[in-house]
Amino acid sequence: MSARPLPMPVNPALLRHAEERRKSLENRIADQITRFAGSMTFVYLHVIWFAAWIILGVEHYPFGLLTMIVSLEAIFLSTFVMISQNRADEKRQVLADHQWQTVQEEEQQNEQLLHLSNQILELTKAIHAMNTARSPTGSNNTEQAARSSIRNAMGDDQE
Repeated sequence: MSARPLPMPVNPALLRHAEERRKSLENRIADQITRFAGSMTFVYLHVIWFAAWIILGVEHYPFGLLTMIVSLEAIFLSTFVMISQNRADEKRQVLADHQWQTVQEEEQQNEQLLHLSNQILELTKAIHAMNTARSPTGSNNTEQAARSSIRNAMGDDQE
């Protein structure tokens, strides 16, 4: 009777959102009506119904009862279209929230990587200074500065 079921979402945030929607009977009913009303089966049934109404002469022209029934149906279907749009907006918001959370996590990781890169740079400079100090032309002050740089770089790691 209804159109094909929608595939399950792949995004974990959308999966959680779909599970929350399925908990409510109202949401499940609205989803089924919207899915059916948006199908070609719905169109074919209405074409057959209208043709049978007119051909069988259920009422005479100008078809007041049919007009009233179709108008009421249009009111309800427009409500379900708005429900469907609200559902789509909720999904977009869930995706936007999930994407924002991912961006924030990536920013934290980038900050950590930058901090590690700076520590590596300081250690590299300190090692270079120590090697320069050990060479026959290096001075004792350079070696002390290198050791101080290493202690500073190691101290940054402990903070």
